[in-house]
Amino acid sequence: MTQRLRYRELGLTLGNLSPGQDNSITDIPEVSVGHVTLISGNGSLDIGTGPVRTGVTAILPHQDNIFERKVTGAVHIINGFGKSVGFPQVNELGVIESPIMLTNTLNTWRVADATIDYLTMTNPGTYSFNPVVGECNDSYLNDMVGRHVTKDHVLSAISQATRPNIDEGNVGAGTGMTGWGWKGGIGTSSRLITVDSESYVVGALVLVNTGVPSELRIGTKHIGKTNTPPKTPSAPGSIMMVVGTNCPVESRQLLRVAKRAVFGLARVGGTAEHGSGDFVIAFSNAAGSKSVKEDSMTTVFLGAIEAVEESIVNALLKAETMTGRDGNTRTALPIDLVR
Repeated sequence: MTQRLRYRELGLTLGNLSPGQDNSITDIPEVSVGHVTLISGNGSLDIGTGPVRTGVTAILPHQDNIFERKVTGAVHIINGFGKSVGFPQVNELGVIESPIMLTNTLNTWRVADATIDYLTMTNPGTYSFNPVVGECNDSYLNDMVGRHVTKDHVLSAISQATRPNIDEGNVGAGTGMTGWGWKGGIGTSSRLITVDSESYVVGALVLVNTGVPSELRIGTKHIGKTNTPPKTPSAPGSIMMVVGTNCPVESRQLLRVAKRAVFGLARVGGTAEHGSGDFVIAFSNAAGSKSVKEDSMTTVFLGAIEAVEESIVNALLKAETMTGRDGNTRTALPIDLVR
């Protein structure tokens, strides 16, 4: 099979800012990402057995104990059609104290429970934790009711988190997802920014499972206007956007950054449909108590917008055609439509 290429590997660019070295959320110092991908079985749906097309993804904001060294955090809810865990406390206290976990809808609570196990193991004597888990619905391809993600899978995703190079497309939480009627999944990108004469990185990682096919736009091409995927989704899905930076910002400022991610989604044709749960989880792993000036925030906004946009595009480009339960298939977006 010919390897599918990311947007810049096709000789194309998005936006005005430059990407980091690996054009990934892991361009932010200390950030790492781990995936566990579960693919097994074919044929008719047998709940509890399969076919299985799912997984779990862990984003670690740094390499230290995340509960002891909490990071500045914020969550923006664009369309609250979702079953996520831990979001209210993030906005109430302005910090994230767990790995950021992504999975399918009905595994949300199992992943949260396993993340609590991880936090209790690494923080003995502590009796309250706030796991952060985002989700999307992969039931078109996956036996989602079977809830096949286990504690061991969650712990493996966390322990196997790597940097700088991470997989995209049909991996981890993105294994069974759909984007604009084509095969969706995991994508990532980054932007280099200069704020108050200092250099920083803004990075994004997205779980793409959303989009009305006719609205898909990539760069200057309105792909969805004249190209229809073989099987149109009966209902829209969702998208989880994780935006990180090492720029020193307060939680209030970080929430402002998270709100700008919606513009990156809109550039690709996202419209926050009725049934689409659209969420942004944002963090800064900057150390110290200083924060950037308010009138310098626009550059951070632009970095987030461009990183989210290109992350979504990379998710679509790296995803491969997949057949799941009952022979349901999601076709990979043809590369020639993008060139």
